[in-house]
Amino acid sequence: MSSRELEGYRSGPPPAQLADVLERVLDKGIVIAGDIQINLLDIELLTVKIRLLIASADKAREMGIDWWEGDPFLSRGNGRGELEQRLRKLEEAAGLPTTPQEQESDR
Repeated sequence: MSSRELEGYRSGPPPAQLADVLERVLDKGIVIAGDIQINLLDIELLTVKIRLLIASADKAREMGIDWWEGDPFLSRGNGRGELEQRLRKLEEAAGLPTTPQEQESDR
């Protein structure tokens, strides 16, 4: 087989780049699901259910998934008050000045 014939086999659509594949996955979303069961004499000892969703935040919202918006650890607005108060108390105890914006929000 000559090198020209080999080139004919190699020609075709160019391979997808990682960025293209990632864009498609985030745009469409992908779900990976699996179950692992460990049984001994027909007695279930352990079951592990794995569900993994990979998608962009916009796509997840379209599907009705928005748990991160209500999570105080991830959402700055929801859990901010308690953490900011603790930080302000520590700063005041250390004699550090607080910003004017924080002082106005206390009033």
